[in-house]
Amino acid sequence: MYHIAIVLLKRIDLVGLDIQIMFFFLDVSLISLCFNSRYVNKSRTLTPHYIDSHLHDVSDAQWRNFRSNLPILTVVFGAFAMLANTLRAYFHLKARGMSIIWLFISLIYLCYLHGACIIFVLAIASLNFLLVKIFAQRNYFPFLLWIINIFFLLCTRVYEGYSFSIFGQRWTFLDNHRGTFRWHICFNFVILRMISFGYDYHWAHRDSRFDHEKHVQRCYICKSGKLCYQILQERNISESFSFSIYLCYLVYAPLYIAGPIINFNAFASQLEVPQNNYSSRDVVWYGLRWIFGLFLMELMTHLFYYNAFAISGMWKLLSPLDVFIIGYGVLNFMWLKFFLIWRYFRFWSLVCGIETPENMPRCLNNCHNLETFWKNWHASFNKWLVRYLYIPLGGSRRKLLNVWVIFTFVAIWHDLEWKLLSWAWLTCLFFVPEMVVKSAANSFQAKSAFGEFLFREFSAIAGAITITCLMIANLVGYVVGPSGINWLISRFPTREGLPVLSGMFITFYVGTKLMFHIEDAKQR
Repeated sequence: MYHIAIVLLKRIDLVGLDIQIMFFFLDVSLISLCFNSRYVNKSRTLTPHYIDSHLHDVSDAQWRNFRSNLPILTVVFGAFAMLANTLRAYFHLKARGMSIIWLFISLIYLCYLHGACIIFVLAIASLNFLLVKIFAQRNYFPFLLWIINIFFLLCTRVYEGYSFSIFGQRWTFLDNHRGTFRWHICFNFVILRMISFGYDYHWAHRDSRFDHEKHVQRCYICKSGKLCYQILQERNISESFSFSIYLCYLVYAPLYIAGPIINFNAFASQLEVPQNNYSSRDVVWYGLRWIFGLFLMELMTHLFYYNAFAISGMWKLLSPLDVFIIGYGVLNFMWLKFFLIWRYFRFWSLVCGIETPENMPRCLNNCHNLETFWKNWHASFNKWLVRYLYIPLGGSRRKLLNVWVIFTFVAIWHDLEWKLLSWAWLTCLFFVPEMVVKSAANSFQAKSAFGEFLFREFSAIAGAITITCLMIANLVGYVVGPSGINWLISRFPTREGLPVLSGMFITFYVGTKLMFHIEDAKQR
């Protein structure tokens, strides 16, 4: 009787939620189209589409550059993949041989991207390699590794990639050959790879605490005879810590510009033996799904101009409801943008035999707490942070403190901007209460249908509060900036703004309950 009551309540709940969510997206779409038509002439960042001359939004520089270079990137990576795979198959090459092939290919690629500035990349990489080889077996090595790499990260950002004139006037002419893409923009990924190499080499000289047999018993991927990412990153590859494999790892062409991030052990293992988790058919299907995602992005930027309104500062002219919709739209635009960029480069890496962790494995609109959101946003970066920062700092024993260190590093790693630090610290401020409430909720056991119903309702309310906080943090970080905090405070707690806040909260409450139903369906 208890289970029948639970099932009946959930089915009635699901029908009502589906109707409410359908009306929410319909309302958002109609309101968006309405203020698009009102303010379209005031935005200078909209351009005619090359097919039908209808205005579309390419105001985001990152997306605009990726989109415009997509044809040449596809041709280049297609040629790289064909050459590397042909040489591997013909000469039966393993890690050492493939590292030479990919190093040759990648350096040609970097010469085009960065011109003479490739010297800076190779010089810093070589210095880091020497540092690792000399000090890796010392107890203070992790601290030294972090200090040196953060120093390189900050200096590279502050000096915007350095100038050859610092070496004397005779070298100034090289500043006229800096390539087509600023090297210091990509260098933050190189920093992560240098730290990964250092830690993996350091741990290779120590006893591993990883229980291989216990992991295989619990992992469904390993049970199927394949190798999961956890096994690859914990594998002992002491013979692979050579300079050629290290340098190949840092500049590997398919992942160089944007990732996804893969640690050194996993990369070197697959350089030796290509991944077998994805068959050729799976890789083709992965590519077709990406093309469908690109179609959705073209449709979105064709119909909705959220990013253009956010960048132009026109949100100051809009009502609180419109600002909320723009903030929500910008978040969805960003999710789809990074989804397409990361999966594009991951696709070419898969074609070349290297499987990386999947970024964006879960839709933005299916995350009802901060922890789930950040685990599924830049998922490969999250895995990197857990392995090389969170666990060395003490893991769950110091979770409340670690989250501040980690998000501050994430903000600095992205760029040296106050709005990013504001975003990071706001996120931490919202993260702490969530962790406390989640810890208390995990110890609660419902003993009746009504008790489970109440627990689910309170969980949905907590989820709605979390999503509201996440929206506020991202509005500050990506729409209004730190200077817009006063505007938010002055506009939302008003007669016009309070109904919008209430509507936001109810919408997020409904969305959270729908996410619970999705989780229940997955468990079945």
